[in-house]
Amino acid sequence: MKINQSAVLSPAQLDECARIGQLLARLRLARKVKQSDAAVRAGLSRNTVYRLEKGDPGLALGQVLRYLAAIAPGSTILDLLSEKDPALAALDAREKTSRVRDLTAAERQELDF
Repeated sequence: MKINQSAVLSPAQLDECARIGQLLARLRLARKVKQSDAAVRAGLSRNTVYRLEKGDPGLALGQVLRYLAAIAPGSTILDLLSEKDPALAALDAREKTSRVRDLTAAERQELDF
């Protein structure tokens, strides 16, 4: 009999599944890997990869590990959860918005041709 994992897991467990999916998606984006390329490398269908990144609790742990290895070879689940990958730090830096101050009247006049 097939069991719907979403129905038997607690809300906290479902949140953990969603967090793992978000971390996988973020790592993939940080490494600049297309979802379809990662799917091919992992030997998974694109639909399965989509479900992984959405945090579907019904997928096997082996599929998560294969996908992680396809995105970041040599990484472990512990590395994923601790967000130690240098690509993630680079992504954070790219995402940070820098505050731009207005030019003073003197600076505007200096730029005026």
